This record gives sequence, C-alpha cells and structure tokens, in this order.
Amino acid sequence: MLRWTRAWTAPYRGIGLSNSSFSRLPIAPSSSQGGTEPRPVRLSYKLLDGEAASPALVFLHGLFGSKTNFNFVAKALAQQTGRRVLTVDARNHGESSHSPDMSYEAMSKDLQDLLPHLGLVPCVLIGHSMGGRTAMLLALQRPELVERLIAVDISQVETTSSSNFPNYIAAMRAVDMANEASLSGARKLADERLRSVIQSASIRQLLLTNLVEVDGRFVWRLNLDALAQHLDKILDFPARQETYSGPTLFLRGGNSQFLLPSHYPEIRRLFPRAQMQTVPNAGHLVHSDRPQDFMAAVQSFLA
Repeated sequence: MLRWTRAWTAPYRGIGLSNSSFSRLPIAPSSSQGGTEPRPVRLSYKLLDGEAASPALVFLHGLFGSKTNFNFVAKALAQQTGRRVLTVDARNHGESSHSPDMSYEAMSKDLQDLLPHLGLVPCVLIGHSMGGRTAMLLALQRPELVERLIAVDISQVETTSSSNFPNYIAAMRAVDMANEASLSGARKLADERLRSVIQSASIRQLLLTNLVEVDGRFVWRLNLDALAQHLDKILDFPARQETYSGPTLFLRGGNSQFLLPSHYPEIRRLFPRAQMQTVPNAGHLVHSDRPQDFMAAVQSFLA
C-alpha cells in the first residue's frame, strides 16, 4: 500500500511531524553575506514509502512551483518502480520557510541538510527548471549524495526564455483581491488580471496554485519580495569548475527554448556522462504536458 507522509524538517533539531498551515511561514535570517555558508531552512516535503534497497527518487520543482506539481508522476513512479519518492517545496515556495536568501547555494544547502536526515542518500535527483539547477549544483558540490541526476528542460547555460519572469512577479503583486469573498473568486479575478501579461493558460494555472487564504485574506504564498530581489541569481548558474561523473540525463521539451542542442558542449564540460533526450510535443512543463512520456524517459534512465 502506498502511504504519503508529510513533515517538516528543522535543521539540526531532528525531524518532527507538523500540522502546518499557511498562516505561519517562518522567516530565516540571511546568512550568505560576507561569504559565510548559507543557513538551511525548514523544508516542507511529502515522502511516499517504498523499497529502501533502491535509491529514492527526489523531485525538485521549478520557479513559482511547489511539490504538488509532481503529485501524479510521483505516485505513478512509486507504484511502477517500488521506490521511495520524495517531493520537496523549495525555500520561499509552497509550505516551506521564507528567507531573504534565494541563491542556488542556499537551496543546495537546504537539501544537504534534509536528505541525510531522511536517510535518502544517495538518491536520484530529478529537478525541473530552477529545481534542475539546484540538483545540478548539489551533484557538483556533494556527488556522494547523488546516485544519478535528471535535469528537466534546463541547463547551466542562461537563456532568454526566462525574460518574462519579472513581468510575472509584477503582475502577481498588482492583483488586488481585498474585496473577494471566496478563494475561487480570488483565483478567478487573479486569472483575469494575469491574462493580459501571461497568455499561457498552463503558466497562469501554475501561478494560481500559490494563491491561498490566510487569516481571512487572500495572498500569494510565494515570497515574492525575495524572488524579485534575487531573480538575477535564479536565472543564472554559479560558476563551477568541478565535474559530476555520475549518470546524468538532460530531458528537454521539444517545444521549449530553455534547453537547446547548442548547450550540449557546456553541459558535458561539467557532466561528462550526460545523455540528452527530447520529449516531443512538450513545452517547458514537460512532466505536466506529457506525463506518460516523461515517466517513460525516467524509467528508461533508471534501468
């Protein structure tokens, strides 16, 4: 039987179950100033039980996303592979803690703290977009924690496809939901307001999953201030010289411009065993657009 377990992990204080709501999102002080090591924050996660003998699958979502983006494929892959499957909210996303630090170094440190606590190392890291870059950095920094790596529709090479992200944040901030009486009404209003800036219905729906009710008010659970302040860091990848020699798959959407064949030489500089695969008729949200093809590619890589 499959069993979901949701919990928070508190850095250096062990792991405890939480009846967490959206009303109290802890704020962690920034600790990456002056070259000091980033301080990990509490991450919200769901763990699907499975056979402990095989490396767990760990899913990391993209910018503006959350762990729920992978609910369907996580459950299906747990059933198909028999493995443990972990989905995680990144800092400043979903139900995880807020922090003014939104660097890839900080997001990697969060996972370096969480995964050993859960006994899930080495694991198979599967990261989409921002989560893919977090997974890449973690594999480069701590290769012993990563049995193999899958980066979904992203590379370390900067692209122009993310140039609309500042407009997304501005549009979300501009939505006034003060007079809405219900969450469905607030989401309908927000969708109407966002439509003028964001033509893609799938992207709008992704953003709208972050609209929640807190103490009778409708708010974005994303830390939009931190995302806006550090968007340049999120859209770039830290300069690295070390390599990750484990098995690696770069999986791109055939209709997306985020991961291109021209990136392959730079990819193989840091990931010499990298394989490249395209999912036809998929956009940037490969796992949502073509879930069966996405899961088939993951299973083939695991075999």
